[in-house]
Amino acid sequence: MMRYTALEFYKIRHKKILLMIVFLLCIELFWAFMAGSISLSRDPDAVSWEVIITFITQMNGLFLPILTAVVVSRICDMEHKGNTWKMLMTASVKREQIYAAKYMCACLLILFVIVLQLVATVVFCQSKSVTSPIPWELLIQTAMGTLVTSMAVIALQQWISLAITNQAFALCLGMLGGFIGITASLFPGMVRYFFIWSYYNELSPIVMRYIDSSVVYVTRGLSFPFVGGLLLFGVLLYTVGNFYVCRKEV
Repeated sequence: MMRYTALEFYKIRHKKILLMIVFLLCIELFWAFMAGSISLSRDPDAVSWEVIITFITQMNGLFLPILTAVVVSRICDMEHKGNTWKMLMTASVKREQIYAAKYMCACLLILFVIVLQLVATVVFCQSKSVTSPIPWELLIQTAMGTLVTSMAVIALQQWISLAITNQAFALCLGMLGGFIGITASLFPGMVRYFFIWSYYNELSPIVMRYIDSSVVYVTRGLSFPFVGGLLLFGVLLYTVGNFYVCRKEV
């Protein structure tokens, strides 16, 4: 499997995916850190790690569905443009192996994004002289929630990207996911649970509450029942997508 995953990275070496990842990530971090800087200028004593982490998770709801759609689309599009499915079959390579390799490739790229986010968050907070110690537990929980959500989103996006030749559908789904991800907190509880993009915020270990006309950031930890449920749903999406694509006529 690692050989096929390495092959996927080799195939996208000229796709400038890393450049797109860094570009979109810089926009997201600039937006989040600008909001943090504004909060700091208004009330320097009120800014904490919880505030910055909350800004990051909110921006993830908007940007990561779009970024994931772009990454997965670029990874999958070459099979459509090059019509390589038949060529792979003649080389005795199972489509299930290629499907799994593409999924692993996309997951590793998104994991790279999450690691960059953590590093940038620590650097920003240290540069702003946030007095409290680095909350590694909160940062790791945030990364875990983001990764689990992204894995489910990748499974959905890969299914669509490989099932439909026109990648505009997959990209539109990513933009729709970004809209839902940033506005999901406005939906009723039982409604937003049905949208996987809403879990960028739902799995955040920190929740923002309005108490007496003031904003309070409450640490609630990572919801492991939600994590388990989302993992199972991601496995379901991957299994159904794999079954459909691998049995599709080429």
